[in-house]
Amino acid sequence: MSLWRALGPAVPRPTLAEALRAAGGAGVGLALCALLLAGLAPQGGDLFAHPLLIAPFGASAFLIFAVPNSPLAQPWAVVLGNSLSALAALLVLQTGLAPLFVAPLAVALAMLAMAGARAMHPPGGAVALFTALTAPHDFSFALSPVLSGSLALVLAGVIWNRLTGRVYPFRQPATSPHGTADPRPERRHLPPPGALVELLSRLRLDANIGVEDLTRLITAAEAEAATRPLAGLTAQHLMSRDLVTVAPETPLPDLAALFHRHRFKTLPMVAAGLYRGLVEEETLVGLADPALTAADLAHLVPAAQPGTPAADLVQRLADGGEQALPITQEGHLVGLVTRSDLIALLARSLEG
Repeated sequence: MSLWRALGPAVPRPTLAEALRAAGGAGVGLALCALLLAGLAPQGGDLFAHPLLIAPFGASAFLIFAVPNSPLAQPWAVVLGNSLSALAALLVLQTGLAPLFVAPLAVALAMLAMAGARAMHPPGGAVALFTALTAPHDFSFALSPVLSGSLALVLAGVIWNRLTGRVYPFRQPATSPHGTADPRPERRHLPPPGALVELLSRLRLDANIGVEDLTRLITAAEAEAATRPLAGLTAQHLMSRDLVTVAPETPLPDLAALFHRHRFKTLPMVAAGLYRGLVEEETLVGLADPALTAADLAHLVPAAQPGTPAADLVQRLADGGEQALPITQEGHLVGLVTRSDLIALLARSLEG
């Protein structure tokens, strides 16, 4: 059993949808790459009989589309890693050494070049080997197909991953939603990015995960632990039910009066018993036109259901999110959960 654990699969099986997403992207990306290279090829002959794709592009496509959050798959690593590797092999070919020595020396030099440029890209080693074995005639090989093909794959990766819900290029450190230099509130207790970079380097994980993804992982794990006391609680346990609502035609002066009288931060807008949006108190600041109505000022916040877990509500009401969440049933407003509700609940759980 221990041997199987050591030699068996090290990653969970991806979902069918994710596997299809990645495979489709790789196919589309390589097809676009082939079209670009065919267009750049010298005129004459059947450009599509030999699409000019080199074998290492298959490995680059795998990284770009299957693991787009990997540091090894980022545009800098792909484009510079492949191009430097080709140049390294071309330089070694100029030495006139026997093929037995050219290939390993080309790969070794390519790895050194990628490390120096902070462009570690495993397919770059294959580019160096392929270049050394095929011995192209001149240095234009590094420009086309290597550089141009790598750029085409990256461009396809940016478009495909964004269209299919993945972040590419690499996630950069999240900024405060308030436009200040302070980290987001849920991250202020974490080590600064520089310390996390040093930690990843010390553990030799810097090629596997970026600082922002590590931060997201730590934050998500802590949030999961923090919401354990909320297990079993749902929106219906927390929501206010005796609600003060406004109609779409409620004018600005009446809205201001309601906010002043009840000291709410938000007021739900309801029409014919159906939820239509939320009006936030801060929206009224600086407005003086009495012709403005609730319909002009409301924005539609996606509603939760009475059975929505409290932990999900915590995530949605985190800093930078909404002040309140409407709770609906078949479109009818049945309650409202605010940040104050969750703060009170978390405070009670901590006291307990």
